[in-house]
Amino acid sequence: MRAGVTIMEAKTGATFLHRLGRDTSGNTLALMAAALLPLLGMIGGGVDMSRAYLAQSRLQQACDAGVLAARKRLGSEAIITGEVPQEAADIGQRFFNLNFRDGNYGTEDRDFQMFLEADYSISGEASVTVPTAVMNVFGFETIDIDVECEAILNFQNLDLMMVLDTTGSMRNTNAGDTMSRMESMKQVIRDFHAEIEGNKAPGIRIRYGFVPYASNVNVGHLLQDNWVVQDWTYQSREAGSSTTSVYTHNYTENWVHVSGTGGTPVLSSTYAATYVPGTPPSGGGTGDTGGSGGSSGYYTCPNANPPSTYDVQYEVLSTTTEPYVGPPAGEKKTDHARMTENGTYHYQSRNGTTCEVYAVSYNNKVHTYDHVYHPAYSSPSTEWIYRPVSMDVSNWRTETAGCIEERSTYEIDDYDNIDLTRALDLDIDLVPDPSDPDTQWRPRYPDTIFVRSLNGSGDGSITPEEVTSTSNFAQTGNWWFSSCPAPARQLAEMDAASLDAYLATLSPESATYHDIGMIWGGRLLSPTGLFASQNQDVAVNKPTNRNLIFLTDGQTEPYDIAYGAYGVDALDQRRWNQGSGLTLTETVEQRFLAVCKEVKKRNITVWVIAFGTDLNPTMTECAGNGRYFEASDAAQLSDAFKAIAKSLGDLRISQ
Repeated sequence: MRAGVTIMEAKTGATFLHRLGRDTSGNTLALMAAALLPLLGMIGGGVDMSRAYLAQSRLQQACDAGVLAARKRLGSEAIITGEVPQEAADIGQRFFNLNFRDGNYGTEDRDFQMFLEADYSISGEASVTVPTAVMNVFGFETIDIDVECEAILNFQNLDLMMVLDTTGSMRNTNAGDTMSRMESMKQVIRDFHAEIEGNKAPGIRIRYGFVPYASNVNVGHLLQDNWVVQDWTYQSREAGSSTTSVYTHNYTENWVHVSGTGGTPVLSSTYAATYVPGTPPSGGGTGDTGGSGGSSGYYTCPNANPPSTYDVQYEVLSTTTEPYVGPPAGEKKTDHARMTENGTYHYQSRNGTTCEVYAVSYNNKVHTYDHVYHPAYSSPSTEWIYRPVSMDVSNWRTETAGCIEERSTYEIDDYDNIDLTRALDLDIDLVPDPSDPDTQWRPRYPDTIFVRSLNGSGDGSITPEEVTSTSNFAQTGNWWFSSCPAPARQLAEMDAASLDAYLATLSPESATYHDIGMIWGGRLLSPTGLFASQNQDVAVNKPTNRNLIFLTDGQTEPYDIAYGAYGVDALDQRRWNQGSGLTLTETVEQRFLAVCKEVKKRNITVWVIAFGTDLNPTMTECAGNGRYFEASDAAQLSDAFKAIAKSLGDLRISQ
């Protein structure tokens, strides 16, 4: 029962009325006086009961308000801990008190209690006592009122796409946290999933999707074969001509011992090695190989070697020449020579923590030998032609990791009037035409990328034009800022084990390009695009609430020599060039904002969270008021996800 009204039993009997009913005397005035008592009871009862029902109605409203406020504040904490936090209980009590103040309608003994139910709803019981104004004449002094209420937070059909920054800075740990940003993010997502699933009503579909992003996205496994080109052109190189040169090759042979002794090392002395804290110097030195101190120190042998008396003499005894067949053909010259060694030299070797000094002595030791000279070809030197090179990529599924290059676009100079017939990368709903390569994606082949004319250290200049050189230019497709993130995951229902397995695939690497994350988050979530058949509403009368949660821990960080979703920006120049009016950073941010607007046109709510960083203006504009958060640590990140969860739920009175 949601409410009840109970009238207390009268303290006096009805003996007077009983006697009056049997009195047969004809006293009309007495009859009229007796009739006043029932009339008074009827009228007084109506007055008192009206007050009681009014109090009951207001008490019910106050009870409902209290449990609604408490359940709204509860968020996910009860799902995780199983307890109602004091803060939620206090808010519930406050709302009850505001809606039914102590003494309202002359009531007494106001009481309100809340309870956490097994389905994480919050139930309440409220009671008051209403003193009677008229019925107390008849012995009915009070009317007791009891009501019950319950509030539950249910989630309706939801599609949740999480676009997650998995760049290298996610390995950092925020001040006050004990886990890295990456691990903190994973735990908060687990808690968020537990809250959503714990409040899911029967028959409701809730799906989760993920787009890890960096300088690229890994979506190849989600694409149909005819959505990807069969050949593509990459900033690479081709072998040109090979050249060789002729040089004089020389070597010794026919060594013969003639006389004398020596050449055998003999241990002459030892001393204790010296321990030096720190890292061994580059290239090391005598004994400079890490000792028992590991990376924190090393042992060395600092003493100088004893003076050397070693002397060697070379003498050409005769010379002969003869034709050399080759190739290349020429003359072969042989010096028939003699070497004479005398004296002693020393060297040191470290054996653990002991330095050992060795002596090598010679006593008129004589060898004869031949020193030979003849022409030879040098090793072939390949001349490379650095330029865009067309490749057959039909076997991309087995040859690549799954990251892609975006389809055709153009350098936008007016972001208020974007031509989506040219900026096909920003048209998130366009299904590729197998006969039109402009509409298709291109597989990523990092090993083929060479940035002309940069050397391996990054020195040199960027040269858009073709370059012919014997140098090996930088393969930036394999540099840290070009890494391919973990595979994206299409929308699907997930249990806790499936979520854990997926989160385990995420690792921090590469640089921050926000536009490509938003593009593919929108594509995988849109109900009218590439995956329209999978993303339709469950039923006409059961619409899906679509949400994209965009989480980043850093500002835009593009590199013009990185190999990303638009090739090598400095060479391919598909969306930007060095002479553009905007920087590459500004270009990425403007394209991020442009595609964010496209996403919201699909009735998708976008949430943006900055974790360990500040939001820039494009991000706040993308999300809109009330839908962006800045979290400096894991606790604040958890609060942001709780706030999102509350906004997604359908908070209602359950009975």
